Amino acid sequence: MAMRPSRRTLLKAATATGLAAAGLGTAGCGALTREVSGEQLRSRARLPAPFRVPLPVPVTATPTRGPDGTDHYELVQRAARAEILPGLRTEVWGYNGRFPGTTLVGRSGRTTTVRVRNELPVPTSTHLHGGVQAPDSDGSPLDLVLPPGYASGAGSSAHSGHGAHGSQAGHMRTRPGDWTYSSGAKTYTYPLDQPAATLWYHDHRMDFSAPQVWRGLAGLFLVHDDVEDALPLPRGEKDVPLMICDRAFEEDGALRYPSLDPSLTGEPGVEDAYMEGVTGDVVLVNGAPWPELEVSATRYRFRILNTSNARRYRLALEPGPREGAAFVQVGSDAGLLDRPVTHDSLPVAPGERFDVVVDFAGYPVGSTVTLVNTLGTGGTRSVMRFRIARRERETSRVPERLAGVAAARAERAVAERRFDFRLTSGSGGELWTINGRPFDSARVLARPKLGTVERWRFSSDFHHPVHLHLAHFLVVARGGGSPLPSDAGWKDTVDVRPYEVVDVLVRFRGHRGRYMVHCHNLEHEDMAMMANFEVV
Repeated sequence: MAMRPSRRTLLKAATATGLAAAGLGTAGCGALTREVSGEQLRSRARLPAPFRVPLPVPVTATPTRGPDGTDHYELVQRAARAEILPGLRTEVWGYNGRFPGTTLVGRSGRTTTVRVRNELPVPTSTHLHGGVQAPDSDGSPLDLVLPPGYASGAGSSAHSGHGAHGSQAGHMRTRPGDWTYSSGAKTYTYPLDQPAATLWYHDHRMDFSAPQVWRGLAGLFLVHDDVEDALPLPRGEKDVPLMICDRAFEEDGALRYPSLDPSLTGEPGVEDAYMEGVTGDVVLVNGAPWPELEVSATRYRFRILNTSNARRYRLALEPGPREGAAFVQVGSDAGLLDRPVTHDSLPVAPGERFDVVVDFAGYPVGSTVTLVNTLGTGGTRSVMRFRIARRERETSRVPERLAGVAAARAERAVAERRFDFRLTSGSGGELWTINGRPFDSARVLARPKLGTVERWRFSSDFHHPVHLHLAHFLVVARGGGSPLPSDAGWKDTVDVRPYEVVDVLVRFRGHRGRYMVHCHNLEHEDMAMMANFEVV
């Protein structure tokens, strides 16, 4: 298998010595790979100059209201053609044919249903990332919505017959009885028994999440509540989602991705050189390359979401403000913080969300401010630009207290469990594993009790953004020390860096049943870095 030799050597060394398993952070080999996340795929198309297109805002759907007060949405997964690179047409797979998908809006405590109809040539499974929902609406990788006429057996047969690629998903084990199928459409029910938060939905099909999200199957799901409504935060057109991802393009504008089977109907996985994760050389925000947003010299609320397959970002403003911090964080993955947290730069791993306020009052009218990725080089260093177009009366502020967020206390943890995320070598090749084993649908790594809190310890040999379905958690330790400022608040995804141990207090509430913990580097997920836990 082709990996960059230096990094492969480091990964093998970590496996041999057990540094990460022992929880020993080092400044040696770990530091060399600390900022690495994936292999870059270069575009063949002529790329546009940055900051030439306006920032689009995803369309917000309007629900129908049932007699019982339930909000109902319908989404159609279908192929469409969009102009992403100016002058070229790109086929995307989108919800309602859009990339990003249509934004859905729900109300805390009010049930929302979403009927997803599949008009694509492949099976899908839609996961509400950050949602608290029953297992049959969670979007399990084994719970597929088949296109009309698609044989159900084809949804699960892709696991056998490709053992030559040790990095690929052929080593995952499933059984015919593990799979469930809906023909043509499925209705997902979301009770939304959770506070206001920026959630998102995306494809979660077994073996093929990475290429199907890459083609466009992702969208925002915003939850609002009375607490959020009462806060004087920026709102309306000054409450702006920023879905950030990277992609690569063929010469004719088609999305470029190194699938072993571009039809996504046969052998899963990517070319061996990209087993660490696929990154692109074009940064898109809300589906537009390096866009620009005109703003007034006032405060704006930005809901930052990293929908990249593998790329991590460290976001900063250039130039930074003359006074104060660049970002005032008011919310995390699972909702508003108790108090604001300030940042001059913000690390964002795949799947993470950061709800921040930026104050443009200190910048002169006519000036520009660039949102940059200090982990990037060349075209991947720029993300988007803000142009300060006018002065306006300020109507918002960031209060000292945001939401009365209940905390979990370590002494209330009823169990402690360890989950080690690493590249594991075996007779069949190399796999991304949890606790040394690839995904097996029959294996359950933990059985926490509903209503309890547990302490889970995540260790790593590489960058692994760890995501839990259903359960939210607080980061309480990182590398044996305090959490990072960016770890604040209730989360569902945390970036576990190379040779690091991250301790979290996990709260299990809402539903019993089987859920997943997995790496949200989507190529790692497709290559078996998943495991089951069951709330009992």
